[in-house]
Amino acid sequence: MAPAKSFRELKVYQVAREAAPRVFETTKTFPSEERYALTDQIRRSSRAVKALGEAYETQSWLDDALDDAYVSQQEFVELDNRYQAIGGMLWRMIDRADDFCKHEPATDYRTLVREEEEYPITDH
Repeated sequence: MAPAKSFRELKVYQVAREAAPRVFETTKTFPSEERYALTDQIRRSSRAVKALGEAYETQSWLDDALDDAYVSQQEFVELDNRYQAIGGMLWRMIDRADDFCKHEPATDYRTLVREEEEYPITDH
């Protein structure tokens, strides 16, 4: 498997990007009094889920939504499973970070000479 050239090629990014709109759609049915509390919080964490903490935070907000009967058990399980999988993928990436890095952990990246890359958009 060829290394990803962009974060957009990572499966975890793609899965997280697909999951966020599902949360957004689900939260449309939440009570209006939750607009600036639970609704706002779960939408923010689901969109920022490209980090492990936000995946867990989204699951925590889903727990609250289930406890308050804002989501059905079926909706909860479907969304919770997605965020459990996202968290698992992120955890494996963190655990295997050395596999993703081509330089030693102590490398000072400021001193590296970059390979020439072609950029499709330039300012000059």
